[in-house]
Amino acid sequence: MGRTIDTDSPYRNDRLRQLRAFCFTAEAGSISRAAERLGLTQPSVSLQIQALERELELTLFERRGPKIRLTPEGEQLYAEAHHLVEGIDGLTGRFSEGNRPLDSGRIDIGAGETSTLYLLPATLEQFMQVHPNVRVRLHHLSVNELIEALRHDHVDFAVGAILDMPDELRYRAVYSHGLSLITPPDHPLARRDVITMRDLAGQDFVMPPQNMTTWRLISLVFQQHAIQFQTRLEVGSWEAVKRYVSLGFGIAIVSNVCLADPNPNIAVRSLPDVFPKRTYGAMSRRGRFLSPQARRFLEMMRPDYFHDSQSMAR
Repeated sequence: MGRTIDTDSPYRNDRLRQLRAFCFTAEAGSISRAAERLGLTQPSVSLQIQALERELELTLFERRGPKIRLTPEGEQLYAEAHHLVEGIDGLTGRFSEGNRPLDSGRIDIGAGETSTLYLLPATLEQFMQVHPNVRVRLHHLSVNELIEALRHDHVDFAVGAILDMPDELRYRAVYSHGLSLITPPDHPLARRDVITMRDLAGQDFVMPPQNMTTWRLISLVFQQHAIQFQTRLEVGSWEAVKRYVSLGFGIAIVSNVCLADPNPNIAVRSLPDVFPKRTYGAMSRRGRFLSPQARRFLEMMRPDYFHDSQSMAR
């Protein structure tokens, strides 16, 4: 791009406000959402971006009605500027938290049912044994509630799976689990060593709610292979799915994460390879400073969590 960001000019405070407005808008994909996060009016954010464009003599956003996206020059500026803005915004927090003992304070973690029941207990137990004086609050939230909690800093980070990740959130995969078929022990498919897509056609299924990621994955695979299936019952948790399968209401496709404990009332069979693995990870808002306590927890989940920033999904 051939330009550098002058942070030593007499107008550096204005420039920082302009860059902050630019970066928040780039991450949110919306001036109105950026204004909400910044606590400013939408016209104020627009004026700051326009002033930055005039000073740099660049067009930073393509504007198409309410939707905007970065131009190539805007992408280059964002790559250079967002680390600067995040660093300055987190400066006070780093100093205040850096002087506080690690074994104190509080962590707020957002999680869906799968993460709450199956993924987090082991790390929670380890963390609370090592840091017994850190208070941990686990917020059990739906997918939409998780996103809103992250946007408004009601939680430090969240653990779960989201297919449509908003641009203003960071995501790093931590866990990966395949899918399996579960049936009642006396079901004809329980006696099959190999399950094919044709075997699944026309079956009665116990399904998770349609807003769950797994439902969307299962539905997509069936659509791709032109498989018709019946949803006999829809229930809102993996434990409920397993319970109703054991009672004979139908068969189900579930994440292996909920099958760690043997259950004599259900039979488990491998699925064809066309079913993808489920990935669960940690999410945080871009630009949010993570406390040492939150960072330590994430490192317990995945030791290299902060080692390779390039692998943090946008």
